[in-house]
Amino acid sequence: MTKILVVEDNADLAFGLQKTLETEGYEVELAYDGRTGLRRAQHSDPDLILLDLMLPELDGYALLREARRTGLKMPVLILTARAEEADKVLGLDWGADDYVTKPFGTLELLARVRALLRRPLSDGDSGARQTQIERFGAVEVDPASHSVLRSGNAVSLTPKEYDLLLALIERRGAVATRDELLKEVWQYEADVMTRTVDMHIAELRRKLEQDPAKPQHILTVRKVGYRLHA
Repeated sequence: MTKILVVEDNADLAFGLQKTLETEGYEVELAYDGRTGLRRAQHSDPDLILLDLMLPELDGYALLREARRTGLKMPVLILTARAEEADKVLGLDWGADDYVTKPFGTLELLARVRALLRRPLSDGDSGARQTQIERFGAVEVDPASHSVLRSGNAVSLTPKEYDLLLALIERRGAVATRDELLKEVWQYEADVMTRTVDMHIAELRRKLEQDPAKPQHILTVRKVGYRLHA
């Protein structure tokens, strides 16, 4: 049975999430503070973590950072009451795969959970899609080693950032709509509205573009989506 760890200090919300997820057939473990959440993530090997950011003992950012530092690879979905874009970007930068802003709808949350659990473009699968080294600007992408270099220096991308980059590379300059990227990279249903793609694109630009405010390679096609210009 698929196991989900919910790290949430609001007991009522945690209980509600547990019942909702169990109804969908998932096994659910709860943690009400960051230190307990980290310990359970390390020892019970969940398939997915739902992580609140504002936690006692150890906040969500610190938990996420330590989890990734120690090699935990399971997808992490951030639950946050913080609506500021910078907070969400920071969570993605530390290795989260997606986020939802409180209050959130049950159907949207479940869609995101299903999408992250499917993860068809995981570390092993991404390399199967692309085998040759790809270059644009000062960036070099080697799918065989799952590595990205910029000006010869290693760049650390989250799994979803890497999969998104490959999806753009594979289109050879053609435009990818947000809906296409959501379905291809996150396996979302078409009716799920989210800024997840935009947030991940912003992170790719920050890490790979010389001037993220004036990108030369990861380009926006207004009212359509994105394309990669070599």
